[in-house]
Amino acid sequence: MKRKINAIWKGDGADGTGVLTAQSGAFNNMPYSFKTRFKNDDGTLGTNPEELIAAAHAGCFNMKLSFVLNESDYNPEELNTDAVLTFEDGKVISIELNLKAKVPNIDEEKFQELAEEAKENCPISGALNCDIILKATLI
Repeated sequence: MKRKINAIWKGDGADGTGVLTAQSGAFNNMPYSFKTRFKNDDGTLGTNPEELIAAAHAGCFNMKLSFVLNESDYNPEELNTDAVLTFEDGKVISIELNLKAKVPNIDEEKFQELAEEAKENCPISGALNCDIILKATLI
C-alpha cells in the first residue's frame, strides 16, 4: 500500500504558509504554517505535522489493538484513544496514548497485556523515534 500527501509551502519559515492535501480526500488544502505549529494552542487556525502524527498514531493503535483483542477472542465495543504528542527543542520527544476501552469479558491483567502488545507492534509506533507511553483504562 502506498498513500500520497501533497504539501505546498510558499514563503519563508516564519511568515510562509502551506496547504496539505490527502490522496483520500480526507483533507484538501488544509492550512499549516509557523503560526498553526507554534502559536495556536487551540488549533483553530489549521493543523501541523505533529498533530497529524498524533492522529495517525491514535488511529493505528486502535486498529492494531482491535486485531490483537480479536486474536485472543475478545470483541471490543469501543476503543477511544487520545494521543498527546510532546514537541520540545525541535524534536518529538514523546507520545502518550490515553486509551479508554469497553471490552466485554476481559480481566484487567489480560487487557493491559494486550494493550501493551498492540502499542509495541503498531506500525506507526515502529516508525517513531520517541518515547511512547500507554495509559490504558477499562471502562
